[in-house]
Amino acid sequence: MSLRKETFVVEKSLPSERLDAFLRRQFPAVSRGAIQRLIEQGHIRVNDRPTKPTHRPRAGERIEVEWPEARPAEAQPEHIPLDILFEDEALLVLNKPAGLVVHPAAGHEEHTLVNALLHHCAGQLSGIGGVARPGIVHRLDKDTTGCMVVAKNDDTHLALSTQFAGREVEKIYHAIVCGILAREEGNIRAAIARHPSHRKRMAVREEDFARPAHTGYRVLERLREATLVEARLHTGRTHQVRVHFQFLGHPLVGDDTYGQRQNRRLAELTRYEAPRVLLHAHRLSFVHPRSGTRVSFESPWPEDFEDAVAFLRMVEA
Repeated sequence: MSLRKETFVVEKSLPSERLDAFLRRQFPAVSRGAIQRLIEQGHIRVNDRPTKPTHRPRAGERIEVEWPEARPAEAQPEHIPLDILFEDEALLVLNKPAGLVVHPAAGHEEHTLVNALLHHCAGQLSGIGGVARPGIVHRLDKDTTGCMVVAKNDDTHLALSTQFAGREVEKIYHAIVCGILAREEGNIRAAIARHPSHRKRMAVREEDFARPAHTGYRVLERLREATLVEARLHTGRTHQVRVHFQFLGHPLVGDDTYGQRQNRRLAELTRYEAPRVLLHAHRLSFVHPRSGTRVSFESPWPEDFEDAVAFLRMVEA
């Protein structure tokens, strides 16, 4: 038995786009890998016939997507305390601590946010993509702290994912960057893609495959050899804030991946060494899928972030 079926007609031919990429845009909550698996398993058909991920959509074709019953999650529930800022029957907003990995992966098969949510949301999990799991609509890096929204059911997951994809969610971050920014405010518009030689890093790239990225920023306070900034994310690329401020020549304090040299200099000049990348998701605002009203949540700075600001204010030459 299936959760549901969705059928739609392709409006115009897309000779340069694969079916899996096309469907990824139609269903932003579902990964491209999950879409490929659904195609290969016959859950996605074109004109009532099995197809391939490489098929090029043509105008007038009827695409049917069958969402299978969610199979049990592979991750196991764990009783891990969560700092819940808001919760109702549709979603929850939490204040993520530093060091908590969002998804299980190699080297982090347990003790993740997903494990914690499987316990906290027992029986209330979205099944987008065919796997019963908490609705992780967006991610924060392991060391990044602050606001995250989690969907409890498929409808909420899809609605929130559509808002994220449509750039309708307000995402405000606070960060401490190395050096003194020359401008009080500005916009960084630079496309991002995987680094050509370091596969775990991202980089500003000029190639056609790089994805557009836009970060607005303003200075909150000038510290000694560092700057406290507020960053507004207009897009949501992997490592966007970290990559964009490195591109400006001011990588984040504590970010050895993108700013080892600048952080070494900061430590030499101030004797301050950050315990992690000092990036905090301060505010998150979106339209609640059930009520239709816009809601906004803020997360206070964690202690290590406060300590960093205080230290860099007080330190003497």
